[in-house]
Amino acid sequence: MSGPRSAIVIGGGLIGCATAWYLSKREWSVTVVERDKLGGGASHGNCGYVCPSHTMPLSGPGVVRSTLPTLFKRDAALAIPIRFDPALWKWLWKFSRECSRERMMRAAVARHALLASSMKLYRELIADEEFDCDWRDAGLLLVYKSAREFESYDKTAELLSREFSIDATRYAGAELNELEPTLRDGLAGGWHFPGDAHVRPDMLIGGLRRGLTTRGVELLEEVEVTSLRVEAGRLAAVETKEGPLSADLVVLATGAEAPRFAKPLQCRIPIQPGKGYSLTMRPLSAPPRIPMIFEEHHVAVTPLSSAFRVGSTMEFTGYDRTLKRRRLDLLRRSAAEHLKEPLPEQVDEEWCGWRPMTFDGLPCVGRAPGAANVFVAAGNGMIGLATAPATGKLVAELASDEEPHVDPQPYSLHRF
Repeated sequence: MSGPRSAIVIGGGLIGCATAWYLSKREWSVTVVERDKLGGGASHGNCGYVCPSHTMPLSGPGVVRSTLPTLFKRDAALAIPIRFDPALWKWLWKFSRECSRERMMRAAVARHALLASSMKLYRELIADEEFDCDWRDAGLLLVYKSAREFESYDKTAELLSREFSIDATRYAGAELNELEPTLRDGLAGGWHFPGDAHVRPDMLIGGLRRGLTTRGVELLEEVEVTSLRVEAGRLAAVETKEGPLSADLVVLATGAEAPRFAKPLQCRIPIQPGKGYSLTMRPLSAPPRIPMIFEEHHVAVTPLSSAFRVGSTMEFTGYDRTLKRRRLDLLRRSAAEHLKEPLPEQVDEEWCGWRPMTFDGLPCVGRAPGAANVFVAAGNGMIGLATAPATGKLVAELASDEEPHVDPQPYSLHRF
C-alpha cells in the first residue's frame, strides 16, 4: 500500500486512546472519534488501579452459591434488579458455566498476560513521555473485617504466588494497623500486594491526549457514530451525525456499548454494562498511604495527591445513567466502617459509569468476522485501565501484521 495507512478508532476512552497511541507509533494516520469528551465514560471516575493482583476473574468455583443470597440484601455490593431482560439472563447463565476451576484458571492466564504486559508498558510510557498522571507505587491492600474471609484468602494468595509470581504479604490484626494506621482498630487483617500501583485516571487521559496530539492524531470529540456501513465484507464508512468517515482500518473501542455495532460486523459481543459508582473529594487530613479494597463490601478507596476517591459496587441495570443515592451512601458507610477519619461532607464529584463486562472475564479483541478491516477492542471489565496499554498494543500489532507480544487467541471474537 502506498502512502500512510489510515485508521479510525471509535471510542476515546483509555482502550481507544491506547490503541490510537500504538497505531500512531507504527506510522498509521489515526483519527479518534468520541461521542463526548475524551475519557468521559468509564475511564474517568474509576479508582485508578494498575493491578496485576486482579489476575483472577470474578467467576470461580462456589461463586454463584455464595453470591445468590446477597442479591436479596438491600445494600449488597452487587445489585441485579429483577426485570425482563433476556440478554442479561443469558449472560448470567453463561457466567455460571464459567465457574469451574478449569475455566477460571484459563481466564486467569489470559488476564495475567495483559495485566503484566500493561504494567511494563505503563512504566515505559511514563518514563519515555514524562506523563504526569499521579503515578504511585504503594501497592494495593485487601482489607477484611471477617476473620474467616481473611484466612480463606490464603489459598488465593498461594495460587497467585505459585502460578503467576504475584506476591502478597499477610497482615493479621494489629499488624494491619501498623502497616496502615488510618484503618479502624479491630479489623481481622489484610493482604498487601506490593507490585500494584495507581494513577489518577483523568490525568492519565490528559497525558495521552497531549501525546496523541503531538504525534498528529486527530481527535474528533462530540461526534456521535450512528452506524457502520459494511459492503462486500469490508467497512465502507463510519456514519456519524457530522457525516461519513472512512479509513483503511477501523477499531471499535466503545466499551459497554460495543454490542450495538455487532450485527453489521456479523459477530457476537456479549458485553453487559456493570454500573459502578465513585465519590471524589478533597484529601483527608491524614489520608491512607495505600489504596485499599474493603473486601466484604467490594468498596475501594484511592488516595491521590489532590483528591480522595471512594468507589466500586456493581449494578446490572442496563444502559441506565441514573445516580442512585442509595448506592452512593453505601460507599460512605463502608468507608466509615473501615477508616478512622470521616469522609468530608462536601463532594467534588458524584459519578457513575458502565464497566464493559464479559461473562468469561476476558476482553473481546480481534478482527470482526463480517468486516476484514475492522478490529474490536472492548470488554475489559473492571481492569480496563490496568490492561489498556497491552490491549492497544495488541490491536496495533494485529492490524500491522506483526508478531503479537501476547497470545491473542483467548480474546478472539470466535470464542463466542
